[in-house]
Amino acid sequence: MQRLIYLLTILFSAVLSPNAEAANMAARVKYKGGPAYIYRIYLSDKHDTPYSIDRPSRFLSRRSIERRNRQNLPIDSTDLPVSPHYIQLLRQKGATIIGQSRWQNTLLVCADDSLVIREYCQLPCVRACRLVWQAPDSITPTAQRTKYNEQLEEHFYTPKQAYGKTYEQLNILQGLRLHDIGMRGEDMMIAVLDGGFRNVDRIPTFQHIDIRGFRDFVTPSSPTLFAETDHGTKVLSAMAINEPNYYIGSAPKACYWLLRSEDQQTEQEVEEDYWTMAAEFADSVGCDLISSSLGYTEYDHRYMTHHLWQLDGRTAFVSQTASMLFRKGMILINSAGNSGMGTWKKIGVPADADHILTVGAISADEPHPIAPFSSIGPSQDGRVKPDIVAIGAPAYLINGRGAIMQDMGTSFSTPIVCGFVACLWQALPQLSAEELIELVRQTSDNADHPDNIRGYGVPHFWRAYMLGRLKVEQKQRQQAWNNIE
Repeated sequence: MQRLIYLLTILFSAVLSPNAEAANMAARVKYKGGPAYIYRIYLSDKHDTPYSIDRPSRFLSRRSIERRNRQNLPIDSTDLPVSPHYIQLLRQKGATIIGQSRWQNTLLVCADDSLVIREYCQLPCVRACRLVWQAPDSITPTAQRTKYNEQLEEHFYTPKQAYGKTYEQLNILQGLRLHDIGMRGEDMMIAVLDGGFRNVDRIPTFQHIDIRGFRDFVTPSSPTLFAETDHGTKVLSAMAINEPNYYIGSAPKACYWLLRSEDQQTEQEVEEDYWTMAAEFADSVGCDLISSSLGYTEYDHRYMTHHLWQLDGRTAFVSQTASMLFRKGMILINSAGNSGMGTWKKIGVPADADHILTVGAISADEPHPIAPFSSIGPSQDGRVKPDIVAIGAPAYLINGRGAIMQDMGTSFSTPIVCGFVACLWQALPQLSAEELIELVRQTSDNADHPDNIRGYGVPHFWRAYMLGRLKVEQKQRQQAWNNIE
């Protein structure tokens, strides 16, 4: 019956799609930037740089350095910024540089004539060039403010339930017991990578969140990321809201960075560069976790579109970045994708990355079957994907109008999980990112027989905490014996 409801919803959408498409075309306007291209330039090395891994405070925050030291992770050459000498050399050739990746040692260069890129590619310091964005003929403007509620609707008030509408989606993960012992994400820093956070700066219920800052990595940048899509608003709400008897998220005491890396006006490979830049920024300011409800498979230009054989965590640019995060001491929680009922069916990128938690979606109704739209695995190299699942069909969220509502997608099961991972790490700070990822997998309800539909299953965060305590005690005893010897 539930699958029938999903199918009827999709069929109903299909009936409306011609009108929706016509309305979309009517809303489109001519792209005013004129012909333009963005190229990713791969540099050959990091020579002639004033930076050194012996002095990381010049390019990493103290919090970032401490996070690595706590996990005994080295700072290496990938952490060094791109060579300023090479940047200057390209600028002398007339290049307009709009972004860079220190981990990938790449630059983003904008040009109004693709022929000028040939000159840049001939420089000795340039290893390769790739076109990652072309200006469209027309776009649909995305930045728009909407009206919002000054307070949550009274009919959502639940006097006998402190968690209000989020109780079921949190309780199934057995994470509320972490809240009961005071683990609500305090001192944990989470970066939210998304396309916009409409009205987060104005809706009263969001004003209690500890937001450390925000940044836009998309070119051209938005007039304000708080006028863009409310997709990020919903994602943030699932973790950060703290409105007793109405709505409480999974990590209401954590602090947050809001990072826009998704371009709503086009779908092109450059978004993988924006995502990379945002992830590296999150690392540099000291974030512990990243919640990313973004994924890529098909682009506006066929040559950019990914293929199934590329889902190995090492081929796609964004997956290369995502697979590096655990070596920087960070945990990425990424949505599996919503392609389960389409022709693609599989996860996208960076959901295929290694050493991350890829999250699928299950139904809110008993016995919590997998949501038909939830993307499946495995990765191309045979790893189980998704890693875990949580309620996302539907999940309760707060939208850009300040209203409690329900929405479907792995986009929303992801932040619910991310918040509890933050709480678990707060409780077990002695564990590394890699150890915590494995702990969550091995204490989920399908860990004995993981598959490529539900992965390791529904996380059991209290079980993870109890087992984690034992692991920490064992490590401490071993360290004590080592000190005696």
